[in-house]
Amino acid sequence: MMKVFVHFVKDSLDEVTKGSKVYHIWMATLTLIMLIGAFCYYIQVDQGMVVTGMSDNVGWGLYISNFTFLVGIAAAAVMLVLPTYIFKDIDFTQAVLIGEGLAVAALLMCLAFVVVDVGGPANLWHVIPIIGIMNFPNSMLAWDIIVLNGYLFINITVPLYILINVYQNKKPNKNVYLPGVFISVFWAVSIHMVTAFLYQGLQARPFWNTALLGPRFLASAFAAGPALIILVLTIINKYTLFKIASKTIDKIAIIVTVAAQINLIMLISELFKEFYFPTHHSISAQYLFFGLEGKTALVPWIWTAIILNVIATAMLTFHKVRNNKKYLLFACAILFIGIWIEKGFGLIVPGFIPGQWGEIVEYTPTFIEIGVTLGIWAMGAFIFTVLAKAGIAVEVGKLRYKA
Repeated sequence: MMKVFVHFVKDSLDEVTKGSKVYHIWMATLTLIMLIGAFCYYIQVDQGMVVTGMSDNVGWGLYISNFTFLVGIAAAAVMLVLPTYIFKDIDFTQAVLIGEGLAVAALLMCLAFVVVDVGGPANLWHVIPIIGIMNFPNSMLAWDIIVLNGYLFINITVPLYILINVYQNKKPNKNVYLPGVFISVFWAVSIHMVTAFLYQGLQARPFWNTALLGPRFLASAFAAGPALIILVLTIINKYTLFKIASKTIDKIAIIVTVAAQINLIMLISELFKEFYFPTHHSISAQYLFFGLEGKTALVPWIWTAIILNVIATAMLTFHKVRNNKKYLLFACAILFIGIWIEKGFGLIVPGFIPGQWGEIVEYTPTFIEIGVTLGIWAMGAFIFTVLAKAGIAVEVGKLRYKA
């Protein structure tokens, strides 16, 4: 088995280093952005967190915003796994591989954002079992570490087992991989619910103390994640030999539509709760949506996010519009951006405003933070491209083990 694995790795590396001119330009661009991000991170490690826009008042910014959003993207893979393996819908079979690869890339990006947010890898030693103290099971952060790494392990091992068997022209043994598939369904929900509980459990931040936070996390994840998958599948259809049937994309679009509608309904419910009978706990929401004491940094962002969400959901709701591929891609793109803004800046930053003593200190990310963030996103895109190219080569029969 080890000999087969070594050949699989060698053949995969050989495959990902070859490609068209467009492919090499894409990979070179991602590499350049990663290098810029690495340089920005070097400056951050060298000079400290003072080079970021975060402070004692706003301790979480662009990094944790992206972490929260990407946890949802990773969890969205379950929306392809569930119909394929649980409900035996063969139309989703081709898309599962792409969804799993996207989940792996998103999870690695999540871990990278946590590392840069705490200042550096050396600052994580205290949560490593035996060496440090995870404070499990009392700490929600400990639960988050376990579920994220566990989900990453599942999403690497199950697809890898299936691909290696296909690589050898063998049929994967269902008794081996199906238990992992079933576990991943529940685990995908847990990674986002635990992340939501992490925020809900902070009593000093009333903006996050809502019972709808967990369900909204899932709804937005199951909208933005499959929306991104549709965009990725379209690109793969255009530039590779791996062809995804139109009915597969159509079914994924229905998932996006329903999730986007539920997400909007929950948003309306939260707005009613915050503003129909506002209390002193509504101050953070007041700052986010309308500004406070002349401070309005997030107002244009959140209203842009809401407008994009409403337009995208309306477009997806009408069958004729959704079935038009150009309109579908546009709707998926603006929905992805809208949820990124809403779930990022619109969720994390307002939780810290006003501060402990009632002061309003606004947060604006610095160029260092933006550079590091772009570098991590480029890393995720690079990893996903490598995984997708190798996996597709196996699926279409281009890579096969020569005994």
